[in-house]
Amino acid sequence: MRPLILLDVDGPLSPWAAPRHAKPAGYVEHPLRLSRWSRKRLRLWLNPAHGPTLLALARPANAELTWASSWEHRANVQVGPAIGLPPLAVIEFPAPAASWKFGPVARFAAGRPLAWFDDDFDLFPAARTAFLDRRRGLPTELIPVDAHTGLTQEHFDRLGAWLRGLDARESG
Repeated sequence: MRPLILLDVDGPLSPWAAPRHAKPAGYVEHPLRLSRWSRKRLRLWLNPAHGPTLLALARPANAELTWASSWEHRANVQVGPAIGLPPLAVIEFPAPAASWKFGPVARFAAGRPLAWFDDDFDLFPAARTAFLDRRRGLPTELIPVDAHTGLTQEHFDRLGAWLRGLDARESG
């Protein structure tokens, strides 16, 4: 089955916890209005190199990049184009639940291998454990990202190693 690479926006792609005066290297600020009726602006830092890097990692493994973010469909309009990603599939999340994102991700992944970048895996440890238990035997790589730094080369290296491991499993 075609593997999934799941992307969260806040934290991994936009290091929201970085100090306001210390934009991480390579990131570009994208100020966004939350709605056309609001004067409130949101600071979104995005690294334009991340899209091409993710696409280059996904291509040889025929992996599908997918949004796993509370941004949902807005990620295809406000985030993807800024980092060079085409429109991606979106996992929709109903109102906040005790299991956070794990339930909708489990349903969407439906037995497919997955690697997932997020900064909040530790919010619901029992739900995370149950999610991983249900996926026992399926290649699953939860890649935690520090919301102060966003994605780094170390994260891309870890994803690349995981994807190469999938190839080895299939050919072995």
